[in-house]
Amino acid sequence: MYEREIFRDLLERLRAAGELDDVRDPVDSRHIATLVDQADKALLFHRVVGYDIPVVSGLIRSSRRVAIGMGVERYADIEEKLTRAITTPIPPVYVETSATREITHVGDNVDLFNLPVPMSSILDGGPVITAGVTIVRDGDGLNAGIYRFLLKEKNLTGIDIVTPNNLRAIAQRAYAEGRPLPVSISIGTHLFEFMAAGYRAPMGVDEICIAGGLRGAPVPLSMCETIDVPYIAGAEIVLEAEILPTGWTWPEGRFGEFTRLMGGLHWNPLVRIKAISHRRDPIYYALHMPWEVTWLMIPTRWSQLRSAFKAAGVQVKDINVTLGGAGSWHVVISIRKQSGEGKNALMAALSVGDIKHAVVVDDDIDVYNGLDVEWAIATRVQGDRDVFVIPGARAKPLDPSLPVVPAGVGPTGAKVGIDATIPEGIPRERYERIAYAYADRAKYGSYKLDEKAVRAGDRKPTEKEVAELAARILELIAEKPLYYAEVIDAFSDAPQQAITRAFGKLHADEKLWQDPQGRMCVRGSRFAAVLPARG
Repeated sequence: MYEREIFRDLLERLRAAGELDDVRDPVDSRHIATLVDQADKALLFHRVVGYDIPVVSGLIRSSRRVAIGMGVERYADIEEKLTRAITTPIPPVYVETSATREITHVGDNVDLFNLPVPMSSILDGGPVITAGVTIVRDGDGLNAGIYRFLLKEKNLTGIDIVTPNNLRAIAQRAYAEGRPLPVSISIGTHLFEFMAAGYRAPMGVDEICIAGGLRGAPVPLSMCETIDVPYIAGAEIVLEAEILPTGWTWPEGRFGEFTRLMGGLHWNPLVRIKAISHRRDPIYYALHMPWEVTWLMIPTRWSQLRSAFKAAGVQVKDINVTLGGAGSWHVVISIRKQSGEGKNALMAALSVGDIKHAVVVDDDIDVYNGLDVEWAIATRVQGDRDVFVIPGARAKPLDPSLPVVPAGVGPTGAKVGIDATIPEGIPRERYERIAYAYADRAKYGSYKLDEKAVRAGDRKPTEKEVAELAARILELIAEKPLYYAEVIDAFSDAPQQAITRAFGKLHADEKLWQDPQGRMCVRGSRFAAVLPARG
């Protein structure tokens, strides 16, 4: 189904689902990011003033759009698809050429300023290419990732690889050897390639093969003309480039980050663009920060977490990598708990990448409901027993709460686990929630009593009727204790006033008592609660 799908098929899917608006009036490229931020759909700007190339942005700025792009019914279904792609990757297939080669500019004809790269934040250091899938050779395989390229000259950019990652390690080796590192940058690819590139795979794992697993078919690649690196054959625009052996010596930024904050000035290498290829009618994709990055990251964290829990032998019900935690730092996990597994689940969660704060709850808690999670913390946690801090753990450099460290040095910080499961040894009845009687039958908006019930309820019961009902109730609770609502349900034809008067008679006759769980029983029976001894 997705074997031949390219970027334009993704646009058509979104358009058909009412998630893409075509803006045909002229637009200033400086206004694009602001307009996308205000829109409830992805926007395709057909007429960008001063440029011949349309711009699309906001494609994955909601969970629904990501689900549509990934070909699944629900956003949560992406986890299974990504897990399957990781376990059964499909190698790419090489094709001789592609529509991306319809127009090619090489050498002095390369001019990045012809691309309608929009500005984003008012504090950015300039126009930034944000949505390119960067491919580099890694030994016998390939490594793919998504990086930012800040425009400097018509054939020169920076590349933002401050954070320790696979590409930085590969670039560091090339720099140490004094040689340029060839990379291709494919702009306007299908979401399958884009999500795989955003997955932090271990060194040596080929993200293009993961993209094939997501697609369900090999990803078509074609070779660049000026460098020995392939590009994604279905892309709209491809840059052939080399990371120059200048080291991390050129200032650039600031950048808007996935944290919803502005990052600081970065020191980065330079990148020489050797060729630009594109379709005759290309569409430029501008990734909108921060939400497009956040919605992209969350499913990759699900997969990593699920693997960690499986290794720890923890039965997980749901995982919520939260938007409030920037799709990277916070996770709430519900588990089917056995003794001690709350702490085991926390240790597994905090072992995963950038997870900074983890909360584990029982399977009766909705991990997507902040009120429910906070209630679990409030009612099930004792700080000295259920909260622990792990200092000195690997941290993400973009965490603004960390002290400044030298460039290239991985910072460390604290990880926090909160076990908000019901503690061992606590009676379960302490955690029986309020549930309103007759919620399955009495529905506001359609509620109406029949006239017979109204007349019966309005009539005051006689003493004889009360006595007869009291005797029947006593007979019922003599067999086994029942909650008050269960007694009412057993005599549903009796008016409420008759039942309350019957209970009143049983109490006055000192025949009524309760068991330790609060259910009605006969006083003096084997079920009856015993008054605690007084000290």
